[in-house]
Amino acid sequence: MSTDDELSLLVIVIDTNPIWWGKKALGEAEFTLSKCIDAAMVLGNSHLFMNRTNRLAVIASHTQESRFLYPGKRWAFADLFGDGGSSMESNCSGSKDGKYELLTAINDAIAEEIKDLMTKTDMRGQQTETLLAGSLAKALCYINKMSKEVKANQEMKSRILVIKAAEDSALQYMNFMNVIFAAQKQSILIDACVLDSDSGLLQQACDITGGIYLKVPHMPSLLQYLLWVFLPDQEQRSQLVLPPPIHVDYRAACFCHRNLIEIGYVCSVCLSIFCNFSPICSTCETAFKISLPPVMKAKKKKLKLAV
Repeated sequence: MSTDDELSLLVIVIDTNPIWWGKKALGEAEFTLSKCIDAAMVLGNSHLFMNRTNRLAVIASHTQESRFLYPGKRWAFADLFGDGGSSMESNCSGSKDGKYELLTAINDAIAEEIKDLMTKTDMRGQQTETLLAGSLAKALCYINKMSKEVKANQEMKSRILVIKAAEDSALQYMNFMNVIFAAQKQSILIDACVLDSDSGLLQQACDITGGIYLKVPHMPSLLQYLLWVFLPDQEQRSQLVLPPPIHVDYRAACFCHRNLIEIGYVCSVCLSIFCNFSPICSTCETAFKISLPPVMKAKKKKLKLAV
């Protein structure tokens, strides 16, 4: 199959948790959210430059929503497949510095969307965790929609790159695992580039789907790691010397407190996991019959009759 018949789709999911990035800006001004977005833009532009049939999507994973930074609402599907004609020209306002017009339009759209997202953020609620599971589910839905739009003689290979900043949320464990197994069934790679503390959920996602998990040792050098490790596709990675696989934390989260546990109780009906024993499953409400040890009846002593 020729390279023109192969369509490579890269979906970049960026963690834009305002609390984490706000603390990072206060403590270390050398690496900010804007620089992370710039690095992701360079990776996306490089991916599009690798082949004219390559496609790109960027999703912001926020504390309140998951939003497409690119393609936005004003981008039609014909534009994404290079068949837009005049519609593509209307989206690309032109480049003043000699850059390719499509890349200029993509970068401008991403910058506008991330600015709109961060300025409209309201942190009055209690939601402070990144909605990463929802962002991955949205990426899978987008990949499925794009796969139905390809031509009959084309083959689409898709992968998802997660740039993770904030810590994991145990409350999203079930949704996260469902997304991982859905991606595995569709042969979609999930790569993870972790900026701060290790992510057990993303370790499992990369191991199950065959992706690469990397914790960046020096955050200001993020772009170098993105281009070195995550720009090559699955076929090209076999020819490169990449970081060795890491030990995967396969601990499960209990359904009662959402804590990661090593030993627990599993419901035999719905396979829910609990850290403490309960006679009734809180998920499927199955009542378990508990077999108690038999009770030994005390022998009655025979009374001797006095003669």
